[in-house]
This record gives sequence, structure tokens and C-alpha cells, in this order.
Amino acid sequence: MSPESFALHLARGKAASLAAAHREAWILAADQIGVLGGDGDDDGRAQLLHKPVTEEAATAQLMRLAGRSHRLISGVVLTCPSTGESHELVDHQRLRMRAFAEDEARAYVREHRPLDCVGSYRIEDAGIKLFAAIESVDFTGIIGLPLIAVSALLRRVGLLPPGE
Repeated sequence: MSPESFALHLARGKAASLAAAHREAWILAADQIGVLGGDGDDDGRAQLLHKPVTEEAATAQLMRLAGRSHRLISGVVLTCPSTGESHELVDHQRLRMRAFAEDEARAYVREHRPLDCVGSYRIEDAGIKLFAAIESVDFTGIIGLPLIAVSALLRRVGLLPPGE
């Protein structure tokens, strides 16, 4: 399964888990994965990034990312269980971390505790200083939910007026 297919698979699962309780409602579900490699720019197969849970795992993951690019891929599903209508999209961001020393990674992790974050950073806090470049159509997708894409889906089904 490709990283894009996997992100959509996770989002579909979230939507399906709510379908029985919300038959008449539109359900918006999303999931984001982090991927290192596997896109032609980095050597090696695609590797999923994980939520590190411990400071040691977070520091180790940051050191794997230091000086390299990785991708954040969000799968978004908007579905109405009663009609079976469903719309999906995938949003991408490419992020390149600058090279940094383990001492800097360890200090960032100790101070900001990104233990529940894929990639072991939060772009919205001091984690931004770890980056050299970000390529994204919609920066909100980096934080977790690509709002430009979500707005397009909501307009497509008439839940958001065309001018908004």
C-alpha cells in the first residue's frame, strides 16, 4: 500500500467508526502519516515515522531526520452514511530539516516534549527552528488538518457556500 493509500485507509476507518451513530450526518475524518524516503529524493524504502512516546525515541527520530527531507501525508474523507456519498483527497507537505547536533535535538525534546507527535517535532513551537525548508500548498496540513482542502470538500457538497 502506498503512503497515500495508507493515509486514506486510516481516515476511512475513522469515518466508518462513526457511521452507525451518525447515519444522517456528514462525517469528516482525517489522518496524517509521516514518511521518510521512498519518494526518489532519499535513498531507501519509505519508512513510517511514529509518535516517539519517550524522550530517547524522540531524539533518535530527530537525528534520523536531521539534514534530510520527509513528507507529511494527510488523507481526508467526507462521507454521508445514509446516502453512501463520499469524497476523498490527499494533501502533501515536504519538509527538509537542517543538519543539527544531537545536543540540540535532545534540548528541544526535553523542553517541548513532542512525544505525541509524528516526527518528534511541533512546527508551531520552537520545532520550526529545526527546519531548512518547507514545501506546501497549505501550511495548515503540517499541523494536522489541511483546511484549504477541507474547505474545498465542504463546498463540493454544499456545506460551505461557494464564496467562503
